[in-house]
Amino acid sequence: MRQPLPVAVFGFDVAEASQIRRIRALEALGCEVTSFCQRRAGGPDFTPDWVNVDLGEVRHNDIAGRALGLAGAVRRVMREWQRLAAARLVIARNLDLALIALAACRLAAQRSGRPPAPLVYECLDIHGMMTRRDPIGMAMRRAERLVLARSALLVLSSPGFMENYFTPMQGWRGPVALVENKLWLGTDPATMPPRPCPRPRMAAPLTIGLVGAIRCQRSVDLLLATADRMGAALRLRFAGQLHDHAVRGFHQAVAARDNVEWTGPYAYPQDLAQVYAGCDLVWAQDLWQGGTNSDWLLPNRIYEASWCGCPSVALAGTQTGRRIVADGLGYVIERADPQLLADFLRHLPGAQLQATRQRLLARPAGDFVLSPEDLHPMLAPAAGFDAAFDGATAKV
Repeated sequence: MRQPLPVAVFGFDVAEASQIRRIRALEALGCEVTSFCQRRAGGPDFTPDWVNVDLGEVRHNDIAGRALGLAGAVRRVMREWQRLAAARLVIARNLDLALIALAACRLAAQRSGRPPAPLVYECLDIHGMMTRRDPIGMAMRRAERLVLARSALLVLSSPGFMENYFTPMQGWRGPVALVENKLWLGTDPATMPPRPCPRPRMAAPLTIGLVGAIRCQRSVDLLLATADRMGAALRLRFAGQLHDHAVRGFHQAVAARDNVEWTGPYAYPQDLAQVYAGCDLVWAQDLWQGGTNSDWLLPNRIYEASWCGCPSVALAGTQTGRRIVADGLGYVIERADPQLLADFLRHLPGAQLQATRQRLLARPAGDFVLSPEDLHPMLAPAAGFDAAFDGATAKV
């Protein structure tokens, strides 16, 4: 088997689930990953089992602090500059990490005497600051264009980012790869959780869930108001990691309602089937940045819910809603209105809901589950990628 491909990953939070999923998938593909990652204040205690260079702690919603910390993060990278210089590909996830990576790669190249590895810029979300029309937004877009000009590849999780932002606002005409934010289950059959089996329709009341990261105040408010309107005819279930900096009064709101519960965090991916088995449907729409990022993204929950046979509900006219309709993943409503959602849920035929569940479970798992091969486009800029991949295929 050939030598693995050395890859440096610059990430925003070493303990964040999507960050862990990405690195696990790269390793399964045969990459030797060194991560250069920040830590989020108040995040879970997590020690990676791969080589990680700590870039320091950042706070939620502290854009100024992150900007001021760029130079310090570059200094931390340079303490391990040999690891960065040895990489044949650099993946930077989000704009500030890409700026850190560019500066550190240039310094590491000067010390090593070798040209820097190609940079892959992976954009996970379009932050609200990027679409502002004031001088701050203009400065942010200018910084991103600097990154794009020095990137070998732009990686996106949703075509909506390209259609609504990178083409019209940034004028990007370079190479783009779509790597959707699918469910990651690993490659070892012995440790993969089994896919749920078809089950009979759940008894009343109907249960709608919000599963995963609970950080969208508008979604929480919408679902609580819907639960108030439907009373005993609806059960609302929250399951996952609560971001209490973003959702106000959550525990009090749950405690005040008999038809609402929060089951807390769960083990990913081992508990997914159990979590979704408790829901007839899930609310899949992000509402935090309506009109921009929330309307353009494709959330991870539509993939994991569909793999578990749980239909999704979202807004028509958004990227999430269009995907749900096009792929038969669930249902859409016209706007985020609690009365509209309550009317939809009251009149949803049980037989139709059950048929949707059965169709989802009959779909190939690969429609919703990431395979290491899905990352091929991301690795293509690496020198000697084809040779390294020959060995990676044998490993997988």
